[in-house]
Parts: sequence; C-alpha cells; structure tokens
Amino acid sequence: MHVEIDIPGTDSQGRAFVTWTPIQVTARLVDGVGSTTTISVVFANAGTVGLLNFAATRTSEFRSSVTRRLPLSGAPVPFWIAGRFGRPSSSYGDAAIKAVQKTVNTLLATKPLMVRIRKNAQTLSAAERDRFLNAFGTLNGSGLGRFTDFRDMHVQASSGEAHGNVGFLPWHRAYILDLERELQRIDPAVTLPYWRFDQPAPALFTTAFMGASGPNNVVQFSPGHPLEQWTTDGQVGITRGLRFATNGIPPSMISEAATLALGGANNTYANFRSMEGTPHGRAHTGFRGSISAISTAARDPLFFMLHANTDRLWAKWQWLNGRTNPADPNAYATPSPNRIGHALNDTMWPWNGVTTSPRPPTAPGGAFEGSPVTSLPGPSPTVRSMIDAQAVTASAPLGFAYDDVPFF
Repeated sequence: MHVEIDIPGTDSQGRAFVTWTPIQVTARLVDGVGSTTTISVVFANAGTVGLLNFAATRTSEFRSSVTRRLPLSGAPVPFWIAGRFGRPSSSYGDAAIKAVQKTVNTLLATKPLMVRIRKNAQTLSAAERDRFLNAFGTLNGSGLGRFTDFRDMHVQASSGEAHGNVGFLPWHRAYILDLERELQRIDPAVTLPYWRFDQPAPALFTTAFMGASGPNNVVQFSPGHPLEQWTTDGQVGITRGLRFATNGIPPSMISEAATLALGGANNTYANFRSMEGTPHGRAHTGFRGSISAISTAARDPLFFMLHANTDRLWAKWQWLNGRTNPADPNAYATPSPNRIGHALNDTMWPWNGVTTSPRPPTAPGGAFEGSPVTSLPGPSPTVRSMIDAQAVTASAPLGFAYDDVPFF
C-alpha cells in the first residue's frame, strides 16, 4: 500500500515547483488494504532546506503538517500546501512531502519538489549563482540565442510602451517574467535574482558574478565565466562603469522604507508609481555605460536584476497595503495621457503582436512564454493580469515570489 501525491503544474519530467502562494494538491491510496474504509495519513515535510506548510482548506490555518483520511477505494482527497515563508529551496528536491500512516507510523510516500523563490543576489550560494549564470549565458548564446528578442523589446522605439506612464511597473513585471520563464526552460531550478540597490552588494560586482569594471569600463569576468562571451547588437562584452564603490550604493539612492512610503498618506498607486524616477532611475544612472540609457540598458544582464528589485519593491508595497485587487482604484491608476497599452484591460506589446501606431513597428519575441505551474498570464497578457502576482484575489498566480514578500 502506498500513496500517490498529485501536485498541479508538474512538468514533463515530473518536477513540481511551489512559491508562497497556497495551491491545492490531492493524495490517494494505491492498493489499499485493511478492515476499515479509510486510513489516517499525516502529510508533513521531508525536506532538508525548503520547507512547506499544510492545511485542509485554503482558508484554514497553515501548519507544519496536516492529517487526512484517505479512502481504501483510491478516491483522491484534497489538501493545500504552500512554501513556508523564510525557508525557500536552494536546489530541486531539497523540499519534499512525506505521507505517513498515522496509527502505525509507516512511510507511504515521499514527493520531492522545490520552493522556487526569487532571492537577493547578494545572498545566493555559489551553486545558485552559477546555475543562474549558466542559464543566462545559454540564453544569450554568444549573441545567437533567444536573448536577442529580449534585447529588441527594450529599445527607444518601445519606450512609450514601458516608461513614463502608469504601465511602467506592469510592463516590466511581464518583461522579466517572460525572460525568467525562458531561463527556466534551460534550467527549471533557476529564478531571476534581484539586486537590492539600496544596500551594498559587493558579491555582485565581482569577476565571478556580474563582472568587475575594467579599462574603458569594459566588464571583466573570471576565465570560463558563462557571460565572458556575452554578445548584444553584434558587440562582444558589456560596458559598465560604477559611479559608486563596490561596497556602496548608487549616488542619491533612497532607502527601501522611503520607497514604500511613496504611495503617500492614502497609499495610492498613482503616487507610488513615481518610483520610476527614484529609486529606479537612480539605480540606472549609478553607472556609466549601456545600462544608464533606455535605448541600450537591456544589453547588460544586470538590467534584469535591477528590474527584479524594482518589481520586488512594487510587490512589497502591494502586500503591505493590500493593493493586489485590480478592482481597487488605489491599486492602479488611469493612464495620463490616455496612452494605449497602459490601461488595465489593454493587452501589452510585444506579446500581443500589434505593430500599428502608437505601438512600435515590430513585435519581437512572439507570444508570452507559458509555464507548467500556472495558466497565467496567457500568450497575450493584459496590464490587469500583472497586478496580483501571488493570486491573493486572482484565480491563479503568476508563478513567482520574492524571498521577503510573503503571501499571508
């Protein structure tokens, strides 16, 4: 007799990934025997790094285990799991569920998975760092890989889609999520780490990670580094010079607390979106080189870690203030002027494939990358679909979460 645990979103190789968002799973007995019609089974952690919490329903209190009675008939019984906040995985399989028959303490099943969470780049282990770099290097393919489409999405001609209006944060959330999903096609255990630019990150600006600025601001990497042959726009190498010490922060950078206060007394998105200028803009202009200008910023892979932090700050502001429901007028704002692509129900370029004015004349990359763990946001995402990333009120999550932004 054993138990089968079914986790939705399992990929073609049987791997399962969770975040802080609760998801419903089912368990059923296989070859059940006994004189009763059901047996009592305890579901709990069997992981060493990533941990889970369990509950009978989504609205129950989540605890370190849950007990369910499984019918000998093999009928499935639901329960809920969520990554335990503060205990993300560092590799696939370091989180697991065990099923134990309660009365006799017999192990009936173990199901490995991963609590897959975006982390502060400064805190990554060497193994996590190297998996991310290897995937990013593969995506670039020395200028011949899929990354070319992402470079072509963020150019001067598309600035009106992504900047200077209320859609700045939703568009960039979609942009970096699309890229992260491409990285996960290469290595499913990878997430996009964030550069927390209001704190020193000396581990980031090294030859082993994002590179150290050398002569003429050309970034230097250690021999054999996955980004050593980084190529964009036909040019090999990354141009980036720091305007601050590697153990410091960009000039005039404001703190996270000051950023989270930008929503004003009523905590409105209309006010909070000013973070596009500060701190986001100051993070960009803390450098010399391509990352300091809209037209060239995406040449530098650090750009995506900068925007992961920008998105994290929005996610944290949303969580702190309960601004995850698109129906809440304070959770988003009306475009001004009424630029198409920024209103809640507008589809976003380039994933919608629209190339007529005022959209840019090309739409690189095709449809939005799908994911086995969630149905959202679909091939042509709307602004609305980017608001509630963790599915506090939405039907499904977007499949990512940050290490310091909980669900509950």
